[in-house]
Amino acid sequence: MNDEQSRALYDRALSVMPGGVNSAVRAAIEPYPFFVRKGDGGHVIDADGNRYVDWVMGLGPLLLGHDLPEPVQAGIQRRASEGPMYGAPTEVEVDLAEFVVRHVPSVEKIRFVNSGTEATTSAVRLARGYTGRDKVVVMQGGYHGAQESTLVEGDHENPKPSSAGIPAAFAEHTLPVPFNDEAAMTEVFEEHGDDIAAVLAEPILANYGIVHPVPGYLEFLREITEEHDALLLFDEVITGFRVGGLGCAQSEFGVTPDVTTFGKIVGGGFPVGAIGGRAEIVEQFTPSGDVFQAGTFSGHPVTMAAGLETLTFAAENDVYEHVDRLGERLRAGLTEILADRAPNYTVVGTGSMFKVVFTREGPGGGREGHCEAGCTQNPDCPRYDYCPKNAADVKRAETERWRRIFWGKMKEQGIFLSQNQFESQFVSYAHTEEDVDRTLEAYREAL
Repeated sequence: MNDEQSRALYDRALSVMPGGVNSAVRAAIEPYPFFVRKGDGGHVIDADGNRYVDWVMGLGPLLLGHDLPEPVQAGIQRRASEGPMYGAPTEVEVDLAEFVVRHVPSVEKIRFVNSGTEATTSAVRLARGYTGRDKVVVMQGGYHGAQESTLVEGDHENPKPSSAGIPAAFAEHTLPVPFNDEAAMTEVFEEHGDDIAAVLAEPILANYGIVHPVPGYLEFLREITEEHDALLLFDEVITGFRVGGLGCAQSEFGVTPDVTTFGKIVGGGFPVGAIGGRAEIVEQFTPSGDVFQAGTFSGHPVTMAAGLETLTFAAENDVYEHVDRLGERLRAGLTEILADRAPNYTVVGTGSMFKVVFTREGPGGGREGHCEAGCTQNPDCPRYDYCPKNAADVKRAETERWRRIFWGKMKEQGIFLSQNQFESQFVSYAHTEEDVDRTLEAYREAL
């Protein structure tokens, strides 16, 4: 593939942007990323004219793909033609709020913001303001945006900032524990229960290899937070309106948190975030409460229109049936390929999300009795003891092989995958069975 234009653009970008990018993950591919010129259905075309099947989908928000259905596109364009923004409320933000409240179990009231990071930052502040407590429990390796309260590593006995520029004193209030570890969570509450404002968790560890909760784990989080009068916060920035359809992952698992954060799909591909939950909690935001939250671009009318049109189209058409069916086909096909080419590796994902984690160990023999289309943490599966249970398990996989060798082999075959081992990949309404078959053949060749 010719990449002269991408190389030249990256050379220019290095002169004016740190690392040549505006988000660190985009520079993960070496020696440089390709630059996208435009999207086309389930594909992207780069600056040199190369076409790729796109399974990144903007890192999740493009549920409908790059070519929006006519009514969705018309609704967005109509709103944009009326003016960019006003610094005053609009009807469309009320319409989108009513839609979310109607479909998501945990949401009685909602506040729209501009990014997933802003949503989780505001949710943590809300939990602290509502409970009068300072400490927040997070999952090791979980990502909740570029905010001081969650850019923390280590364990609950020795938390420390995971980024330069964050005072060590900030990390003292954040308690990291491994995902899927009930014993560690119990220990944290035994030591700090009276000081814990909330547990913040993705219902699926979706930003670190797609790790499913083991049976009963989310129910356990619900019980232990209620027992200690702490809040349960679900970060559904990735899983929201993708896993479990319009009810989100919380409806899929049947566990209702106190507060949920959203991003990505709820804005139809435009910059967005949201915090929703029980009315008595969300009403603590100013002006009805004392927890300050505000933003010039919050509830941006074009974003609100994009979110409403996208979700309305999904509700009235076969969007979730389509993306989930293709996701199942992808994961099932990958499971068959791994049995032949890389039996130690693990297929993960659910609904319209998928990934192959380059795990290093696995059971001997064939695949009989294994999860057929992605790890669901089934205790009866022969791979159960080998499948990743938390972020550390994913990190121990062959992450450098995935990034330095495998990703490039897939790119050479015209397949665009997420830029590292940890980020999820996504199916859109614009993808086809032909895209799936072509991708499976590329996996077979690259593995």
